[in-house]
Amino acid sequence: QVQLVESGGGLVQAGGSLRLSCTASGRTIRTYGWFRQAPGKEREFVAAITWSVSYTKYADSVKGRFTIGRDNAKNTVYLQMNSLKPEDTGVYYCAASPPSYSGSNSEAYDYWGQGTQVTVSS
Repeated sequence: QVQLVESGGGLVQAGGSLRLSCTASGRTIRTYGWFRQAPGKEREFVAAITWSVSYTKYADSVKGRFTIGRDNAKNTVYLQMNSLKPEDTGVYYCAASPPSYSGSNSEAYDYWGQGTQVTVSS
């Protein structure tokens, strides 16, 4: 079992920055991903990071603007979001998959947080 708690969402103007955090408890040696869901749209992959060698993967839409990182000692995964755009608005979810997985398929992630709202105004 893994429990995930996100924090750090909020309202920001376009061009601004936010830093999301996801604190894990339980069996924490996992690959962690961030997904987001905008109103009326399907949930989409944002970024992922593996546990052992910190391999990272990003959606094309956030490359160069978002950075995923982790602090194993604190069991926390971060998503630093810079140069935010209105289209980045949505509920952001932290998710955990088996440590052997490193991809973007949401079906491979078996634990999910409750989500945190990010709103970017134009």
